[in-house]
Amino acid sequence: MGWAKKKDDEASLSSPLVIAENDLLRASHKTQHGLHVLDLVDAGALEPTSVIYSSIIKRCTQLQKLKAGKIVHAHFLNSRLKGDVFFHNSIINMYCKCGSLEDAHKAFDEMPSRDMVSWTALITGYAQSDRPREALELFPRMLRLDLRPNGFTFASLFKACGAFSDDETGKQIHGVCIKYGCDLDVYVGSALLDMYARHGNMNEACLIFEHLDSKNEVSWNALIAGHARKEDAETALKLFCDMQRNGFGATHFTYSSIFSACAGIGALEQGKWVHAHMVKSGQKLTAFVGNTILDMYAKSGSIGDARKVFDRLDKRDIVSWNSMLTACAHHGLGKEAVSIFEEMRRIGIQPNQITFLCVLTACSHGGLLREGKHYFEMMKKYKLEPEVEHYVTIVDLLGRSGFLDQARDFVRKMPIEPNAAVWGALLGACRMHKNAELGQYAAERVFKLDPNDAGPCVLLYNIYATADAEYYKSKLLSVHALRIFVNLG
Repeated sequence: MGWAKKKDDEASLSSPLVIAENDLLRASHKTQHGLHVLDLVDAGALEPTSVIYSSIIKRCTQLQKLKAGKIVHAHFLNSRLKGDVFFHNSIINMYCKCGSLEDAHKAFDEMPSRDMVSWTALITGYAQSDRPREALELFPRMLRLDLRPNGFTFASLFKACGAFSDDETGKQIHGVCIKYGCDLDVYVGSALLDMYARHGNMNEACLIFEHLDSKNEVSWNALIAGHARKEDAETALKLFCDMQRNGFGATHFTYSSIFSACAGIGALEQGKWVHAHMVKSGQKLTAFVGNTILDMYAKSGSIGDARKVFDRLDKRDIVSWNSMLTACAHHGLGKEAVSIFEEMRRIGIQPNQITFLCVLTACSHGGLLREGKHYFEMMKKYKLEPEVEHYVTIVDLLGRSGFLDQARDFVRKMPIEPNAAVWGALLGACRMHKNAELGQYAAERVFKLDPNDAGPCVLLYNIYATADAEYYKSKLLSVHALRIFVNLG
């Protein structure tokens, strides 16, 4: 029952209204944008306590109801409890969880007073929303107020530091963390070793792992993921076994890291063993893990196994479809890629720019000129603006098919400035079809855009080496081409 009055069995006296959790966000009958529970507060039927406000805002946070959260916030600011720091902190957390960092910061700035939790809530919000710079900028301000950071503060800061390529800031905060005695906490330590692992400093990450007072699945996963990013599949697999010997079961994150490590070095047999282990453990094949398994099989050349994984996924997301298309593209399976792409469209999955890049690449490698042109034009239907990579694939497609003049004209008519990769694709096609004149034209533009790349020079030299020598005796070669003849001739 949603709304009811409890009765005291002995005194038969009415007690305060009991509000079911599902009714906390029921719409108001009086106002268009209000909440019924707040109407009861305004009518005096419900006491405006911190418990009531906290319950409502907690529900807003759980369901990510930003609009309702703003209504509660405004109502709270007009109540006698508006100085309650605990509730203000809950408001900041709600805004952060709903993705409204600007509202969170505004609420933070307008607080009558702030405690350590207030600062930590905002730091955490920025860190978890991939805005690390803002998170780190708050920390010195917090310290200047003589507020003592806790483990949650440091864990969020280390997460923010992990987003940067430079680890100097992380090292400095690590020093502060040691000063406050938080570095050996498993929660903080896991975030700390993950930070060092993301920076590729595996020696430091391993040292932190060894000195943790206790370890949990997060710390094991962070260390395994670090080795996986370094494509150190052997160490990642060893840790995978050690983790379970120490009583910690592998999670989806564990398996995903191991499959990524195996994919990076083409370790198909090891990957199959881990896949079998996952099946035996009863883990559900979610898109998150399935995509990494699919990628592993695809990169190892086992397209059949990749397709089996794809077909068994409970729910395929856009990454799943793109991974399968990428697999086909890398192995020249143009017709298969087209079939998958059409199946994807048929069931209503919205392709993105990566999808089109995959299918265009597959068409290029598979010699599907008509289909490639068709899909390039189709991008307009989905309101997707082609990026330079898409233009490269079309130039490559036209060039591989022998339509070099069309490829050249396509480049000239591009709405964006062609870069070295575009001209390089045309140069590669000229090498394939031994067109020295157009090859020199394309090469000169590559030299101008990327003078330090030796690859185009080699391609041009190879074109000249197979061209009609008599014809080129009368041609004035560019300075770059002459340099190639001197260096390689």
